[in-house]
Amino acid sequence: MHAATVPHAIEMIGVTKRFGPVVANDGVDFAARPGEVHALVGENGAGKSTLMSILAGLYHPDAGVLSIHGEPVEFRSPRDAIDCGIGMVYQHFMLVDSFTVAENAILGARDAGIVLDTASAERDLARLGERYGLKVDSRARVWQLSVGEQQRVEIVRLLYRGAKILVFDEPTAVLTPQESADLIRTLRAMAAEGFCVVFISHKLDEVLAVADRVTVLRRGRAVATVEARTTDRRALARLMVGRDLLPGTSRSDSMVPHTGKDIRETILEIRDLRANGDKGLPALSGVDLDVHAGEILGVAGVAGNGQRELAETITGLRPVTGGRVRVNGTDMTNRPPGDIARAGVAHVPEDRLGTGLVPGADLTDNAIMRRYRRAPLARGPFLVRRAAAVFTDRLLAAHDVIAPGRTAPVRNLSGGNQQKLLLARELAGEPQLLVAVHPTRGVDVGAAETIHRLLREQQSRGAATLLISEDLDELLALADRIAVLYEGRIMGIVDARATDPDHLGLLMAGIAPAAASA
Repeated sequence: MHAATVPHAIEMIGVTKRFGPVVANDGVDFAARPGEVHALVGENGAGKSTLMSILAGLYHPDAGVLSIHGEPVEFRSPRDAIDCGIGMVYQHFMLVDSFTVAENAILGARDAGIVLDTASAERDLARLGERYGLKVDSRARVWQLSVGEQQRVEIVRLLYRGAKILVFDEPTAVLTPQESADLIRTLRAMAAEGFCVVFISHKLDEVLAVADRVTVLRRGRAVATVEARTTDRRALARLMVGRDLLPGTSRSDSMVPHTGKDIRETILEIRDLRANGDKGLPALSGVDLDVHAGEILGVAGVAGNGQRELAETITGLRPVTGGRVRVNGTDMTNRPPGDIARAGVAHVPEDRLGTGLVPGADLTDNAIMRRYRRAPLARGPFLVRRAAAVFTDRLLAAHDVIAPGRTAPVRNLSGGNQQKLLLARELAGEPQLLVAVHPTRGVDVGAAETIHRLLREQQSRGAATLLISEDLDELLALADRIAVLYEGRIMGIVDARATDPDHLGLLMAGIAPAAASA
């Protein structure tokens, strides 16, 4: 099936794309066959998203040829790509927030007609969700869904539109280990049915489990295409960064075990916490948690089980309907976000561009957002621009943020550098409590290493960290204890040194084994 005579579903030859002086893709050759899962890997900024955006019709290449099923094509818009059976799920979703899931699926369809047949779409979406294990509420509005649920909507929408060439960007980021394994089996089954699947992921173990072949991009160029069965995680990481990695820099190998140090005073105390979700229904139902100085408490759970609401109630972004939130013994329940920040609470939200950073503002404005009213950045009511520039340059250098300069818009940075900037800003004031939500989602191995180092540094200086993540390897390596949320309740709190992904996966699915709590 994978012989050289099999025609390519996708063939890109010499593709180049420039944005001003920046060369995002530099003469890239890339080919994927029907009936295979082809992984695309590389560091943030390596050109993966740009290359796939050309395939999806969002960008037009400056040079090179694109062929689909052996026929040269020139896409003038995403509509042309969709008509060729190409669908892509981006890291930043292309959905209309105010529309329902079914309306988003129908949106733009040529045969939609004047009156939208949402009932038929809802039935089709339910069938597809059931078949591929990607269930969503087709009547819910997109703004009411978690990031993980929105990702599922994007995938099911492509299947609804009949795409046969599918590009998946981090599709397992919001799944339990069991669900991830199911999805990998689904993608393999789809490939066996003749789908061409392009799979983008920073989880190299996952790449090796699902892919037939792997193409590595580095600095805009395709440096290698290898058979997955003939390589390993460390070899792929070396191709990605162009050098031998130091011990502890690949995503799995970098997980330095937590210290197990003695836990000190309680920094965050949550009792019987209750809050509603965006639909007005209960999202948290009596949550009790303590986080101590020098402790990383992990929170695991499938997307949509209360993780976002938990972070937002602690940081003042969502009203509490019952219970108490105390920081250092002071009641901070339903206090404004500014008061909570001044009490020593830092927040890295799950949506770094929607909530954490201002995409159109430059790096300086984003870096000083927490401190612009304080000396030396401010003199009375006036901002001292020179001091702000010095502060920003120091922050960027100390946290390995790679950027064209402090005046560049944040949206021009890669995802990993955006995340490092956000974390650097939040940690600049040495907070007593850090609430970090999916801090390494969608970032490369180098950025993940930096973020893990920063989290460990906070632990070493005695700060408390509430780490919400769907990467169980990350939680097992960094956390002292792990709490599992299911339908807004704590299913169990376990010692990270005495559990494993299978145990956590059962709790995430709502199954409570005996002796689950610690």
